[in-house]
Parts: sequence; C-alpha cells; structure tokens
Amino acid sequence: GKNCLISSKMKIIAVSLLISLAYRYSDAFTSPCRITRGKGLSMSQSAEERIAELRAAAAKAREDAARLSAELGKPIVEDSVLAQQRSMSTSDIQSKIKTISFGTDSAGSQTEKLDELVSAGDLTLWKAAAKDMGMRTYPVSLQFLDKLTAGKVNGDSLGITGEDEVTLDDLKDATIAVVLGSSALAVAALALLPQNIGATVCYLIALVPVVYVGIGSTSPGIIANVIASTRGTEKEKGDRFDRICRHETAHFLCGYLVGLPVKDYSILESGIPCVEFHDSFKGEIGSREYTQEEVAALSVVSMSGTIGEIMEYGSAKGGDNDFIGLQNVFRKSEEFIGAQKQQELTRWGALTAYQLLAKYEEKYGELLGALRAKKSVSECVAILESR
Repeated sequence: GKNCLISSKMKIIAVSLLISLAYRYSDAFTSPCRITRGKGLSMSQSAEERIAELRAAAAKAREDAARLSAELGKPIVEDSVLAQQRSMSTSDIQSKIKTISFGTDSAGSQTEKLDELVSAGDLTLWKAAAKDMGMRTYPVSLQFLDKLTAGKVNGDSLGITGEDEVTLDDLKDATIAVVLGSSALAVAALALLPQNIGATVCYLIALVPVVYVGIGSTSPGIIANVIASTRGTEKEKGDRFDRICRHETAHFLCGYLVGLPVKDYSILESGIPCVEFHDSFKGEIGSREYTQEEVAALSVVSMSGTIGEIMEYGSAKGGDNDFIGLQNVFRKSEEFIGAQKQQELTRWGALTAYQLLAKYEEKYGELLGALRAKKSVSECVAILESR
C-alpha cells in the first residue's frame, strides 16, 4: 500500500512537470503571425508607432486611475505635480514676467528669463511639450494618424486629399479680372486725366498686376483668403472669423509649449491678434541650417493651426501658408529630409499638435477668449500659466 501511494505521487509530479513544460514551450510551435495577432500587434507597424500607442494607452490609463481615485475621495497626486501646485493668479504671473518684453527682447533674452522662472517653479507650461511628449520624431502614417486621433485628423481633414475652398479656376478668373481691370483703368487715366497726371496714374496702375503675380507666386494663400472672404453668408463669415481665432490660438499655445520665443505681435485685418515666433530658440536662423530639434518644434507649431480648426470644424481651410513655410524649413535642415520623410514629419507634427491641444484643452479655451479680447502677449502668458 505504501509503495502504491509513492507511485501515485510520482505519477502526479511527472504529469505536473509535463503540463508545465508544455505550457512554457507552447509558443515555440506557434507561427509568428499568430502570436502577433494574439497580442494585438501588426507586423507592418513600426516600433516607434507601437511606442506611441503604448504612451497613449498609458496616458489614458493614468487619466482613468485619477478619475476613479477622485470618485473614491483619494485623488492620486505625484510628487512632481505637488511641486507645481503652488497657486498663482494671473496678476502673480504678470508680476513675475514684467521684465520680459515679448516681441522686442531678443530670443536669447526671452528664453533665459523664462527658463529661470521655470526653474524657480513660477512657470510650468513653458517648454512643457518636451517634458510631455519628448519631442522625438518618428514615422507616422496616415492610417496611424487617423487611429490615434479617433478619425479626426486624416488626409481629407488636413486638406491634402479633399476639395479646396478656392480652386485654380477661381485664381485664374481673379488673375484675368485684375489684368483686364488694370488695363481699362490705365487707358481711362490716359484718356480722361491731364497728360502728366494721366501718365503717372497709368504707370502706377500698371504695377497692380505685377504686385498681384508677385504675391500669388510667393503666398498664394493670401489671394485665396481674399477671394474666400468675398463669398458666403453672414454665418459662413462668422465661422471664418472663428476659424482664424482658433488657428492663431493653436499656434500661440503650441509655440509656447515647445519653447519658441516671440518675434512679433500684431493685429490681423480680421481683428485677431497674431503672434509670430522666432525661427529657432536662439533667434533668427540666418545663413545656418535648422537642427533636428528645431525642425521638430517648427513642425508642431506649423501644423497646430490646422489642427485647431480640425478639432472644432472637422476640416481645415487656413493652413496653406503653414504648409509652404514648413516645406521651407525642411529645405534648410542640416540633415537631408527627402520627400517621404517630409510627409512623415508633417504627420508627426500634426499628431503631436493634436495631443498637445487635447491635453491642454482647458488652457486652449482660455487663451482663445484672451485672443478674441485682443489681450497682449504678457496677459495671454499670465492666463496660460495661472493655476
């Protein structure tokens, strides 16, 4: 009886070992594609795309955990967050940044002073994008962009596969109208005005088509906007005004988050304040070429206006000049950027801008109200940094 008991135990142990070994090495006899599908991966996905997916999933998990903890009355607070929770009103922030003259101080001076305020714990959003997103570029496909933005940002909404508000036929018609109109006015000036005055006016009118062609060849978006502004109902014109507001606000917010110093501040013809940033963290680029870090920052800022429109209206209509400007940046990069990589960087900039605007949605709304009220740069920065 004792020998039978020992024999039974040995059999149980042997079976257990066989089951353990079979479980451990079962994946060795499974095809790679089956394993990949089982884990939710795609063989065509790049490692960078998978990393971005994991980051997005981790961010969502943190948000869910924070929400559930708050509902239970035990909110999660990280040490780094505690260091930033010092209450600062807009007037407090304005007193801290009063020595900074945005738009007139040099890029280096602005950056140095703002960096010091960040180190002191007075500012938290200046250059926050580098901390939040890492600002490390990676290839982004249209499918991946569509997936991570819940279908909001794609080829159609970006305007690279959809219809344009102003077509080539519209531009041709406008060109013909300018040439014929200028010719008629020039002839009328010679026929109706005194000889010397008529000749002078004729010469001035002759410059109109030249100026028109010059603008059309360098910044066609300006002419397209003028044509578009002559169309539409009052509601459409109101939507166009709101689009411009959101476009410029997105540029402002993302430019501040990536750490580009302000170069100029002006009021557009539409009545919306417009902030222009320096080409780089150190000021004007001059004859040198852009570094990879600068290309990444400018990619985000260039695409942010378009993304700001898409997030509200589902499509963008005011990003032509931004696309042209970004192409110029790519051409002046110290590292050669081919056509394929240019597309990937453009999509990466769009994705990063979308993530930043979504993360700071509340501040984006506050800044939008500030720009509509024509607040100054320092007032806008104070609103962004108040907490």
